[in-house]
Amino acid sequence: MLSILSAIVVLGILIFVHELGHFIFAKLLGVGVEKFSLGFGPKLLGRKMGDTEYLISAFPLGGYVKMVGEGDETGLSAEEEARSFAAKPPSRRIAIVLAGPLFNLLFAMLVFIVIYMIGVPVPMAKIGDVMKDKPAARAGLRPNDLITAINGKGVTKWEDFAAVVLDSKGQPVVLQVKRGAETLSFRIVPETRSVKNLFGESVSSPVIGVTSSAETFTERLGPLDAVVKGGAQTWFYIKITLLSLVKIFERVISYDSIGGPIMIAVLSGQQASAGAVSFFAFMALLSINLGVLNLLPIPILDGGHLFFYVYEMIFRKPVNMKTREIAQQVGLVLLVSLMFFATYNDLNRYWNDIVKFIFRFI
Repeated sequence: MLSILSAIVVLGILIFVHELGHFIFAKLLGVGVEKFSLGFGPKLLGRKMGDTEYLISAFPLGGYVKMVGEGDETGLSAEEEARSFAAKPPSRRIAIVLAGPLFNLLFAMLVFIVIYMIGVPVPMAKIGDVMKDKPAARAGLRPNDLITAINGKGVTKWEDFAAVVLDSKGQPVVLQVKRGAETLSFRIVPETRSVKNLFGESVSSPVIGVTSSAETFTERLGPLDAVVKGGAQTWFYIKITLLSLVKIFERVISYDSIGGPIMIAVLSGQQASAGAVSFFAFMALLSINLGVLNLLPIPILDGGHLFFYVYEMIFRKPVNMKTREIAQQVGLVLLVSLMFFATYNDLNRYWNDIVKFIFRFI
């Protein structure tokens, strides 16, 4: 039950943020908005305020903003025509469409900023295990040694220490280590070995043969540092998302790893159980995925609309209506097929858990 509630909260917030971007920019750029809906399908709740009807609809896996003239550009009054989406120049339509994914990315960055200001657990630069017959063992390092500096630069976090080793390109590194009351120095020449990267590919990397201990400390950043770190983290995950898409097409990442609503529900529940920081970090990551994937040039997604409007700006004429209709149909088939495939993967992955969940209520 926690997984379902968590998924509803996560998806509801991310859909709201996405549609809010379209809504705000439509209003700012003089386009009338008839409906703002969380969810698709039949209306569950609704209230009209001003010119806009705000809705909660039956199917929560999406949402929409219906602007004046969208889908029905005939029979508009002169005033409605002036406020219609289609009547605006391509540059304004591009800004309105781009705002949805952009709001998802900015939301993720804001979440990361808040998380860094609240404080996150960070692994200490403390050695857990020392691998036998590796450079660190031969140099004399031991478990529980606390690394205080590398190449004369002070370190407290494991990631900072690991980054220097990785950047060494096999050149010697000098570690300053605290062992009990002693402060010791070690000169170590990393060895190059094949390791698995984030995508499971084998890459050559310099290593010294140590692992991190399980000890962490809470790192809290000031507002300015949190903004810088939050922006860097958002950009990192944008690149990872794009690289992941490339790796999926290259078959480096298995198609079986693609997940759908059930996987989102399971992961949401797991992160909610792990605590607020984990839950909101997961939400930020999902928001980045939503923003990036929506920018893919697939008809029916925001990226497909952007492609049509950029074409119109360049060639000074809109894409032929028949071509757009065919492209939209192809895009819909692709999207529905992907959803079925992702759900099929989810059922394979979580079938036993789903059956147990159902029988709890029988």
